[in-house]
Order: sequence, then structure tokens, then C-alpha cells
Amino acid sequence: MTRDLPTTYRRMGALLHETGMVSEEKMRGVLDDAATYADAELDQYAAAHALESFGVAVSVHADDIDSIHEGYRGLLADAVEAAGGEVAITDVRIVEGEGGFEGGRLDAVEFERDGRVVSIPAEHFAADYYDHDAACRAIAETAHGDDPRSWRNAGFAREPGVGYDSIMVLATPEQREALHQHLGLTFP
Repeated sequence: MTRDLPTTYRRMGALLHETGMVSEEKMRGVLDDAATYADAELDQYAAAHALESFGVAVSVHADDIDSIHEGYRGLLADAVEAAGGEVAITDVRIVEGEGGFEGGRLDAVEFERDGRVVSIPAEHFAADYYDHDAACRAIAETAHGDDPRSWRNAGFAREPGVGYDSIMVLATPEQREALHQHLGLTFP
């Protein structure tokens, strides 16, 4: 598999299976669901997003969400599932800072990870937008300490002035290298 070939769901599925990121059953299930577009060419951003379909990534939406109070809870539940459920994340909450959102409000995303309280500083400018840095740091807490995989934010070609979701990928260093070599994704 080379980077010169177009990136498609089918090629991605084969790569993810070959590198041990997904089982053959998972690969086939995703490709069956994507049958009508499995061979359509994907740009890097679409490829990074497609990793979520294979269960090895979680996206932090750049657009508005219903509420940060519920949003982080759902985001962490998705990350725990992708990580295999080895870590218990409970009592996810926003600890609101002083004042309103104009100019940014300094909050904290707090939760319990296997019974230990984790608090991540977050700057929110509205009740319906994530702090991407805080969300990515929270997602990173869902990987088990014995797991050789870790969460990293995928880098991809970007157009100036366009808002992009942050795509967190759970992979080993070798798997991230394969994603870089074959899909052009980077993991700064």
C-alpha cells in the first residue's frame, strides 16, 4: 500500500487491519456500511474523519454542540468505547468560572478516572462550543496506562480560515507512522 494511490475507505480498512488497529470483522462491517462510497477518494481531513467510523478515533466538533455540559460527557464516553473500556470515566462535569463568556470564561472539565478526580482547565467562549485543547486532553485520559496505544491529534492539510474538527486517534507509534506514510496524516 503506497501513498501514491488514492485514499479510500477500502484502502484505509486494509491499512487499519494490516497494522492491527481493527479486526477483520470490524473492517468488513465498516466497508459493508460504506459500500456505496467505499472506493470514493478522500482528502486528508475526510480520511481522518473516516477513522472514527472504524472506531479508532474521536472527533471534537468545531461547530456548535448542544451544550458543553452534555458534550464532554458524550465525547468521553465515545473515547472510552474506542479505547476498549479499560478505564472508568464517571461524574463528568463543567466547573464554571467567574463571569460570562465574553472574552472567555475560565472553567474546568472535571471527571473521575478510575475513582481519581481529574481536572483540566478549559476556556469557553460559549455554552455550546468545546475548548478543543481541553477536550483533547480529556480524551487522552481514557487510554489505560498499560495500553501501548495513546491518543494523538491528527494533523492534515488545512485551508486558511476554515474551521476543522480535532480528530483524536488512538494508536501505537508504529501505527501512527503507518497512517503518516500511507495517508499523509501527521501527529505533532
